Amino acid sequence: MNLIIDIGNTAAKMAAFCGNELLEVAHDSNQTLEGLPAFFRKYPFERAIVATVIDLTEAVKNRLHNLPVPLLSLDEHTPLPIQNLYETPHTLGYDRIAAVVGASTQCPGHDLLVIDAGTCITYEFIDSAGRYHGGNISPGMQMRFKALHQFTGRLPLVEAKGRRVPMGKDTDTAIRAGVLRGIEYEIAGYITEMRHKYPELLVFLTGGDDFSFDTNLKSIIFADRFLVPKGLNRILDYNNDRI
Repeated sequence: MNLIIDIGNTAAKMAAFCGNELLEVAHDSNQTLEGLPAFFRKYPFERAIVATVIDLTEAVKNRLHNLPVPLLSLDEHTPLPIQNLYETPHTLGYDRIAAVVGASTQCPGHDLLVIDAGTCITYEFIDSAGRYHGGNISPGMQMRFKALHQFTGRLPLVEAKGRRVPMGKDTDTAIRAGVLRGIEYEIAGYITEMRHKYPELLVFLTGGDDFSFDTNLKSIIFADRFLVPKGLNRILDYNNDRI
C-alpha cells in the first residue's frame, strides 16, 4: 500500500492507495502533520511519497524522518512515467506535473489538457505520445476577488456564493459575474483553441473550484478532484525499485 503526502500552501493532504484504488483522503496541518501517525496506523503502508510547495518545518521533517517505510521526496530529479519537455523543471510545481501524470495514467495515448482550478488556475498539455509540453498559470478565483478589492479604493471584497445574474445589477453582482464568468470564458477559450489543433483532445478538470460549461464542452471534460494524489501514487509506483 502507498501513502501519499501532499503538502500545499494552506494545508496538507494524506491519501491511502491500494494499487490504483484510492481508499481515503485526510486533511492535516501543513506546519505539523500532527495527524500523520494516526493515519499511518490505519493502513499497512509499504512505502510513501511526499511532495511540497512550501519549506518544511522542523516538526514536519521529524514526522517524515520517523516514518518506518521508504519515503520518496518528489523533486526535479525524480524519474517520471512521462517525458518532461519543460525547460526549467526545477521551477515546475509538483502539483502541476502530478496532475498531468494522473490524467495520462487514466487516459494514455490521448492528447490531454489538464486544468487545475485552485489558488491559481493552471493549464497543462500532454500529447498522445506522453510528452508534457508545458502549461500556463492564471490567477485563481479567490485571487481575482481579492485583487479587485485590494487594488482599488472602493470595490468591496465579494464572496463567490451569492446572487448571480448574466450582467451585474449592483456592484456585488457585477464583481461576482465578472470573476466567475471571466474564468468560465477563459477555460472554455483554452479548450476551444486546443481542440482546433488537437481534434481528439480530452480535458481533465481538477481543483477546489467548480465552474459551468456549455453543453458541447461538457462531453469532453472529466472532473476529478483527486488527480494530484493519483498522479503522485503513479510516480511512487514508477520509482518502486529506486527507493
